[in-house]
Amino acid sequence: MTGGRSGCNDSKRKVVRSEMLEAQERESEFMHRLAPVGRILEDPDHYVWCCSPIYGPDGKVHVFYSRWDNAYGFDGWVMASEVAHAVADRPEGPYTFAGVALKGRGGDHWDSWSIHNPTVYRVNDGYMMLYMGSDGSTLGIDQAQIRQMSKAQYLPYFHRLVNSKRVGMAISKDLFGPWTRVGDEPVIPVGSNSSWDDFCTSNPGFVETPEGKYRIYYKGWDRVTAAKFNGNRKYGFAESERLAGPYVKFAGNPVIDYSSYGEEIQCEDAYVWLEDGKYKAIMRDMGFFNDEYGLYVESSDGIRWSEPSIAYKDAASYFNEAMPGLDREGRFERPQLLMRDGRPDYLFCAYRGGRYRTSSGVVLKIR
Repeated sequence: MTGGRSGCNDSKRKVVRSEMLEAQERESEFMHRLAPVGRILEDPDHYVWCCSPIYGPDGKVHVFYSRWDNAYGFDGWVMASEVAHAVADRPEGPYTFAGVALKGRGGDHWDSWSIHNPTVYRVNDGYMMLYMGSDGSTLGIDQAQIRQMSKAQYLPYFHRLVNSKRVGMAISKDLFGPWTRVGDEPVIPVGSNSSWDDFCTSNPGFVETPEGKYRIYYKGWDRVTAAKFNGNRKYGFAESERLAGPYVKFAGNPVIDYSSYGEEIQCEDAYVWLEDGKYKAIMRDMGFFNDEYGLYVESSDGIRWSEPSIAYKDAASYFNEAMPGLDREGRFERPQLLMRDGRPDYLFCAYRGGRYRTSSGVVLKIR
């Protein structure tokens, strides 16, 4: 049982949930435009995640992605990730490694250890990267020591690192860098005690509003649900009239919240864009339909969002790969779009498995 509920109540909730989904489940037009392309950025030495693509002025595809040494295991994402940069002539590759764009600052900075969740945009006359940072400076140990731990020994440190997650920003005049952090503090800190985002902030997305403001969407969750079941993930946003901020959180946050359907029904990994005068978003489903699908939603103002439809299905619906028995396999995570002339051109995701039984990027064409 979860959160102190009785088995009877839990069973009733599941029946009600099943009946509701039978009536609500639907496939989006976005989903029907998807065609599989293949895996990218398979690396024998690193886990690969969070693939953020952008067309460069050279006409090439530039991908900014999270990677961390295989020795840390999959859960090393919050401890040892860095943002790498690779370039290809086509979305499907092959990709050439172009260097590390951003990594942990060390010391006691808020983003001292891991840099993760990159998402890159062309803004004004340059480029902007949002990312999640973590800080292990108060753990009393270093990354090399954690590297030697068993999964059980690492678990309490893992939770403390997750608690340290915050959203930051870096800017550059060129996709090849250098990337300069904006300020010494997160652009999206946690909320005050007892707020919906008082535990952590992460998984950012970005749009420039029709009113000329800069809006950062971000995932957060609260300490109460964090203690009960690792948190109910919701989305809010913050706005600024200047790219560098300061960003002011919307008073009506969270704006995407599925907890009313069930305590553990939630979402994450939102990518938000404007198209044909509408705000649109794709996200990873965490219980609305199931844990393998993606969600698609629309909004006229980016505040009041439609009921979700299916953005994409489980990975087996697109790729005929044997499941190697890995945690989190069989689904696409951290969806990001390669945009062309303001419209989605390709879908990039993270995908467990592959040639090295770790994780890599994966690409689908949007027809």
